[in-house]
Amino acid sequence: MPGTKLKLTQLTSNLSVEALLLDIEGTTTPIDFVYRVLFPYAKENARRFLTAHRSLPAVREDITGLLEENRFDVGQSNAPAPIEGSAASASIEAISNYVSWLIDRDRKTTPLKSLQGKIWEEGYRNGELRSRVFGDVAPAFERWRRQGKRIYIYSSGSVLAQKLLFGNTEAGDLTKLISGYFDTNIGAKKETESYRRIATELNVAPWSIMFVSDVVDELDAAASIGFETVLCVRPGNPMQRASSGHEIKTSFEELFP
Repeated sequence: MPGTKLKLTQLTSNLSVEALLLDIEGTTTPIDFVYRVLFPYAKENARRFLTAHRSLPAVREDITGLLEENRFDVGQSNAPAPIEGSAASASIEAISNYVSWLIDRDRKTTPLKSLQGKIWEEGYRNGELRSRVFGDVAPAFERWRRQGKRIYIYSSGSVLAQKLLFGNTEAGDLTKLISGYFDTNIGAKKETESYRRIATELNVAPWSIMFVSDVVDELDAAASIGFETVLCVRPGNPMQRASSGHEIKTSFEELFP
């Protein structure tokens, strides 16, 4: 029967999966936590953080990247105002206002995400932040590791931000179950080449990697080079266009039970 053939094909495919590559927002973590907790925290604390830590080389690097991005936006008539000066001299108020402007637009560029991660690091350290994951995440991570599968994270948020999120969840520290992390330094999530680079980094054939995300365009990019793909449908996620060949799951309990 056709249904039986499909199930057997999926089973064989699933057995060949060595590594799971997971998105965060809308996949392991509620979108509301990102937009109603993390983003507002970064906006509210950007000025204070920049004032206190501007002299640090890593922060200066983030500011330099933001100034370059600001110049590009001004050239495109996009930015609210040009920021004058260098990473050492530019107005903290102007930089923080620009950071807020970028966050409101959910800009996914590396300088912004890097700075956000550093701001959140302080929030986690001083107890003002505690991250949320869906209830099925921690049990699934433990189950997949028992099955011998490796778990990797791929998010537009910085690697630092990813480690902080999974290291400070209400379910405990999950970083001990995660084998590695990827951010926009490997490439944008909707670009096929990003997934080719990830497969090379993992030294695993693309068809032995399963990518789980709530965004069809990301899944399409991964599937185009042979990744197994799963569209994760969670409460609060925006509607996606019809997926083309991606399995649909509403819970990690349905993945390798």
